[in-house]
Amino acid sequence: MAKDFMVTIAENLNVTNKIIGAAFKDKDEKPIRHMLEGILKAEPDWVDINLGPARKNGAELMPWVVNIVQSMTDLPIVLDTTNIDAIEAGLKTVKRPAMINSIMCRPERYEVLIPLCAKYNAFWVGLMWGPNGMARDANERAELTTELLMFALGNGVHAEQAFIDPIITPVNIQQDQLMNNLEFIEMLPDIVEAIDPGHLAKSTNGVSNVSNGNPEHLRPILNKVYLCMLQKKGMYSSIVDAFDPEMFALCKGKLGWFADLVHGVMDGKEYDYSKMKKEEIDVVKTAKVVLGHSLFSASWLDI
Repeated sequence: MAKDFMVTIAENLNVTNKIIGAAFKDKDEKPIRHMLEGILKAEPDWVDINLGPARKNGAELMPWVVNIVQSMTDLPIVLDTTNIDAIEAGLKTVKRPAMINSIMCRPERYEVLIPLCAKYNAFWVGLMWGPNGMARDANERAELTTELLMFALGNGVHAEQAFIDPIITPVNIQQDQLMNNLEFIEMLPDIVEAIDPGHLAKSTNGVSNVSNGNPEHLRPILNKVYLCMLQKKGMYSSIVDAFDPEMFALCKGKLGWFADLVHGVMDGKEYDYSKMKKEEIDVVKTAKVVLGHSLFSASWLDI
């Protein structure tokens, strides 16, 4: 079921950003505050703090960053790290319920992290990565989701506290997985209703993964087109770049012409390129490539 808007999670306070990574390492507040000023101008719904592994000092670093963010905004925070001690330190510091990003469908992870969700009333991202790696199709995603949600419910954590992440893959490597994700997101409300009746099915994704490995000039249109596809299938939220105004506009239900073209391709509508603007043609061509209707190549916009 298509949604008019998607909840936005700003991804930019990320250790992989050289400036932010150095600021985390040196505990230098200034670059973090400067970055956050820009993030807040986009009016996201959540702010993600991505420390990466944070093996050495995560339990000290996470509260430090959380307090900086909370000194500038009352938006809820996503605690994004594989360091469990850092996650709990962040959960102890936040002023309002946070989100854990993420919990894989592996017992050694979810048996530790989901009880923390119960203890601190936290939301969590359920990552569709099980003992054998990434789920291979929509049905495996359904199985992993069921395992996670059943365990969570058994620990008093309702399904609407979970944001299920199907895992976005690059279109030039695993295009079939992109279609499996669309199928799975459409299935998700029924899965949640069967496990925890009356609770809202939520989902999220790192949409920019769809364009990884592609030429830089093609990445923005790939990201936007696949975001619209996920939106049509009912994706609840997306982890996006706060400095990409068009991505945020699409999440907020704007740029309707763009979304309508993508949704039209998904519905089988045929378009007459001779009556369209270049930017409209590019959207339709890209949608066909992502859906597998056209052969993928780095020159699809020129064909």
